[in-house]
Amino acid sequence: ALAWAMWKTYLGRPEADPYRALSMGVLGGTLRNSRRLEEALPVLEAYLAITQRYGLEATGAQTNLANCLHDLGRYDEALVLCREIYARRVASFGVSDVDTIMSSLNMTSSMLKIKRWDDATTLLRDQLLPVARQSLGADNYLTLGLEHNLAMCLRSHPECTRDDLLEAETI
Repeated sequence: ALAWAMWKTYLGRPEADPYRALSMGVLGGTLRNSRRLEEALPVLEAYLAITQRYGLEATGAQTNLANCLHDLGRYDEALVLCREIYARRVASFGVSDVDTIMSSLNMTSSMLKIKRWDDATTLLRDQLLPVARQSLGADNYLTLGLEHNLAMCLRSHPECTRDDLLEAETI
């Protein structure tokens, strides 16, 4: 109810108004969090379009849209956005930034859903997990999420070996 009230409050402002755009993002996020995904999708798409059109910060809008697409089972589309978000965060904040690591978790989760096990395994082993362990520590929830994704890659791959299964169990 509050998200709708916020949207109605700022609806009369010009399209380029940052508060109007923010209220649209809050509404889309609230619909998504309420599992009203089909309703959230067009709101989040419009929010992203407005942030891009008027040069507003779009990474949050892109992340919310990617997560909604993921929740709807549209994993290929979510992965495209996740890759863009990750690349932008790496360029802007570096690989050790907590939000960059969060975006890498989202990206590898999408890779798992579309069965890109080899790509995800290589990325997790060679790049993401070493950085997360060093930056955040082995017990951080993001590091543990990346470890979980690696274990899922190893055990879900149709050509997994006994060693892969042992490694997945160890993780």
